[in-house]
Amino acid sequence: MEINYWQIMKKYLFIIFSLLMLSCSQLIDPPKNLIPKDKMSEIVAEFAMNDQINTYVPGSNLENATRMALKQRKIKPADFIDSYKYYTATGDLENILNDAQEIILAKDPAAKDYIEKKLKENKNTPPLVK
Repeated sequence: MEINYWQIMKKYLFIIFSLLMLSCSQLIDPPKNLIPKDKMSEIVAEFAMNDQINTYVPGSNLENATRMALKQRKIKPADFIDSYKYYTATGDLENILNDAQEIILAKDPAAKDYIEKKLKENKNTPPLVK
């Protein structure tokens, strides 16, 4: 009886490869102070609304508004950045941005027309979430 070492090695390699794939299921580990998705959506929505203030009030300090939004929620800028990177890597950022868009539309239904206008101008952007 001849032993086929190649067949045995293939089985072991398959098992090792499977275990490695299961252990590497995430690209990035969650940060220590991960901001929940709903809170991230609220922050992103506020950032977007603050950005629009600069359109109507030229010279307004967007950086201070950003700091204030984080400070009100007791969130450190580094925690926001780490959470943003994590959600980008996991693919959850799109849902967060869609939720932020819904928050903006709930606060200002007239924003829907503005958003649709901007989406038509930029052909590479996905359509408005309804």
